[in-house]
Amino acid sequence: MAYINGIGIISPQNTLPGSGFLVTPVEHKGEFLKCIEPVYKSYIDPIASRRMSRLIKMGISAAKICLLDAGLEMPDAIITGTGLGSVEDTEKILGELTREERFLNPTPFIQSTYNTISSQIAINLRCHQYNSTYVHRCFSLESCLTDALLQIADCTAGNVLTGGIDEMTLNHLTIIRRLGLWKPGPIRNLDLWTSGMPGALAGEGAAYFIISSERTLKTYAQLTAVETLYKPGSTSDAAAAAAHFLSGNGLSPGDVDLVLMGNDGLAEHDMVCNEIIAAAFPQASRLLYKHLCGEYHTVSGFAMFLAANIIQKQQIPHALIPLSEPPGKLDHILIHNHFRNTDHSFILISR
Repeated sequence: MAYINGIGIISPQNTLPGSGFLVTPVEHKGEFLKCIEPVYKSYIDPIASRRMSRLIKMGISAAKICLLDAGLEMPDAIITGTGLGSVEDTEKILGELTREERFLNPTPFIQSTYNTISSQIAINLRCHQYNSTYVHRCFSLESCLTDALLQIADCTAGNVLTGGIDEMTLNHLTIIRRLGLWKPGPIRNLDLWTSGMPGALAGEGAAYFIISSERTLKTYAQLTAVETLYKPGSTSDAAAAAAHFLSGNGLSPGDVDLVLMGNDGLAEHDMVCNEIIAAAFPQASRLLYKHLCGEYHTVSGFAMFLAANIIQKQQIPHALIPLSEPPGKLDHILIHNHFRNTDHSFILISR
């Protein structure tokens, strides 16, 4: 058990400080949902930022926003999850290799490694504590949260800065689109659930959280537990795993007031997701959110931002799409995420 005491998020929506809690959904129409980026000089020295990729600048800024939100100067540990790392820098290296044979610029190569984000945050903060990066595809953020909970349970850290970050580029989108993973063309994000187009809507984002052992005046909610499930044999197996996850934390399916659904807009996946949640939590209210942020490997971070704010404010923003009647109370929110019905995860956020 731990507490969410600070949040810093950069997303395709107005989630920067001072923007309110999803007052009006931002409409995008294009190949993928691109983040609304902050003024980086507010968080990073302009001279240093010239040598940083967009992903690193987003990571450092989200981490600093999170620390400011928590009123914390220095974390006891930094843990970052990323499914793809710096795609933009990797593309630069490969592009230079294919175009001409010459001495390559070392900066994109150095910044293309997965642990660059977490280490750059540490360098910027001058934090010499525990630092780790998890690259577990769609379980990357969940692995970070599990590590953070272990650090707190072992009393090796009191305040853990942990988060997930992934970016999208047009080149990467074009290549992976051949597999049928992404929408075949531009789409208005608010039409995701009615477009009928195959594939998921690609997105990106950076979300960091202060996970603490102690509750403070800035606490949003309680991070109760995290669980992952790989390739369930059937929807009943996944539903049983969700029920077992709750019982292991002293709760029953009836205690869950709201489920943030992992639907991605692809009919065959959404049908399975709906069946799992309907079987496991027949009484819980259900909400869709990926039309706001798109699909990416660490999208659970956006869902955690939603759940923590909903719990704290005790209100559900109109930007989310309800699949059932809103709950009468908001004590326990379950985040169910999945990627192509292979990687399922459950995160329990409580009041």
